[in-house]
Amino acid sequence: MVLARSTQAVMGFFDGVMVAPLGEDALAAATTGAMNAFSVAILPMGVVFIVQSFAAQLYGKQDLAGVRRYGWYALILSAVTALVGFAALPLIGPALGLFPFEPAVRELMTEYLVLRLISLGAMVGTEALGNWYGGLGNTRMQMRVSVISMVVDLALKIILIYGYFGMPAMGVAGAALGSSIGTFVGFGIILWSFLRGEGAPRAPGKLQLRRSELVRVIRFGLPNGLNWFLEFAAFLLFINVVMADLGTTVLAAFMVVMSINSVSFMPAFGLSSSGAILAGQAIGAGRKDDVPGIWFLTARTTAAWMCAVGLTYVFLPGLLVSIFTPPDEDASKLMEVGTVLVAMSAAWQLFDAIGMTLSETLRAAGDTSWTLWARIILAWVFFVPVSILSVLVLGGGHVAAMLCIAVYIAILAAIFYWRFRSGRWRDIDLTGTEEPLLAD
Repeated sequence: MVLARSTQAVMGFFDGVMVAPLGEDALAAATTGAMNAFSVAILPMGVVFIVQSFAAQLYGKQDLAGVRRYGWYALILSAVTALVGFAALPLIGPALGLFPFEPAVRELMTEYLVLRLISLGAMVGTEALGNWYGGLGNTRMQMRVSVISMVVDLALKIILIYGYFGMPAMGVAGAALGSSIGTFVGFGIILWSFLRGEGAPRAPGKLQLRRSELVRVIRFGLPNGLNWFLEFAAFLLFINVVMADLGTTVLAAFMVVMSINSVSFMPAFGLSSSGAILAGQAIGAGRKDDVPGIWFLTARTTAAWMCAVGLTYVFLPGLLVSIFTPPDEDASKLMEVGTVLVAMSAAWQLFDAIGMTLSETLRAAGDTSWTLWARIILAWVFFVPVSILSVLVLGGGHVAAMLCIAVYIAILAAIFYWRFRSGRWRDIDLTGTEEPLLAD
């Protein structure tokens, strides 16, 4: 799981590194575009992510036929996502026009998003099946697919951004197209494996899809997807309004910080998901008393990783930012702002580790509705208003913006800890009972 998530961090990291020589506009467009693309995908990804919880609990009960059905439910939702994604492509340009980007950045970002979001359904499908396999304990499948996607993506980025081997130099658009092709390749591999029954125990009998189970996936998955989407929407508003208002240099520096922080976040998310798989399997097997110990071990391991990486943010911020510095006269300002922001990002590493592992453990138990409301209220009632007030009204600038993020993550971790300690997750019945079948 750590290696699978790390490949995602590598791809996001190199989006910024490879377009940095093209200038600040390209750097801001590619990194912010990648963040915006993720914000579009995060709702359906969050919905299908719940399949891991179902698969883990049913695997713990040794209901292999049930496990297989939930993989198909995830694919159904991925197909719907693909159709909606294609229909929404013409809306990208007008949507970006609502935000205060400079014209050059907006134009480049529109190109990036159109080419990146053609693979939206494949992104969601890969995540769906990867998490389905993960719920069974087969995390190597997602790792293998992620590594192949990463290799294809990086190779194509080099060719398409700069125009090697007779290809035209596409710049920012080449970064997006390389990512989309890599995504389609990865999805094709994991879909083929799923259809052939590779990497999963054989389930006897007919498939027999159940309407009630599909509804149940949506019932528990939609709060999980909205959980991620609405919190991320608040963060996206923060980027596209608060940070964009501070100018292209500050926006580019902040997105560099986000790319650097993915190095600590994505492996930590892999660790958190691993703990969630073990927690889900324990719940399915009737061993709920094992879950607190699983969470504590996961949290300690994740915190050790994130805090260790955080130390490099404190002691080597300039070195990290220099990797992304474009070769122009404005590089000194980007270095100055970026160095401060990277060092400040160390402040939330421990809190992020605690909150992330708690959120994943609660999700494994099916406690998705409560976490949804906790994130919505905190993000939109606290984070957004306070960041706008402190940065735009009071003029706190990029330093105040980073402090708002740190405080928000710390409060969220405390709220999740209170919820987990309450033990309410023990009373949730995620998998439910059998109901009428869909027609064959």
